[in-house]
Amino acid sequence: MHTIQTVLENVVNSYHSSVIYTSVIITVLLMVLLLSIYEFLVYRLVSHRAFYNRAFHTCIAILPFFIATIILCLQSNIVITLGTIGALAIIRFRTAVKDPVDMMYLLWSVHIGITCGCQLYEVAVLTSLMVTVMLIVYEHISIGKKPFVLVLNCSPEDENRVLETINGQTKKLRVKSRNFTDKGLDMVLELSIKSPETFSEIIKTEETVKKFSLIEYDSEDIL
Repeated sequence: MHTIQTVLENVVNSYHSSVIYTSVIITVLLMVLLLSIYEFLVYRLVSHRAFYNRAFHTCIAILPFFIATIILCLQSNIVITLGTIGALAIIRFRTAVKDPVDMMYLLWSVHIGITCGCQLYEVAVLTSLMVTVMLIVYEHISIGKKPFVLVLNCSPEDENRVLETINGQTKKLRVKSRNFTDKGLDMVLELSIKSPETFSEIIKTEETVKKFSLIEYDSEDIL
């Protein structure tokens, strides 16, 4: 019993003051504002997205303000801390985040809010700069061949000849679907190539291919 009482007293004593000074609030919010704008610009300029989501863009810029002020309140009083934990425990977010990159930006926003709320500005700034460098590097690094989806139309009798021609230009080829119609055979192929321009010129010279469409994609997002 004495041990538990000692622990509780230490926890209570760790909250030095229940007063949050205005200067601290303003400093925290200004740092959050600067880093939120910075993240806002990085998301728009560095991460080239096929479909721009304005609602999500606004969310990652505003979220750090709430996180930072919550952290400030948690530092001021143990009663507020326990109450906030109980309140947040009953909140459920139903919106699914499908893109891992979006999850990364959400975590970045939470990180800004927590570090600024704890007044660890140097950690927040250095982490944001390092993340930006990594994003720029990965954005411009191309390892191996690019993944593409090829949609083409040919005669059913010429299927093997077309596949042999494509196999000569790529080491990875997978037939995703075959659709037989009155106009011939429609095929969807997954393949990896280095130069889409060169590959397109080769397919154009193939007389058995009536029409085709070459689509670059990244994971589940068609570019």
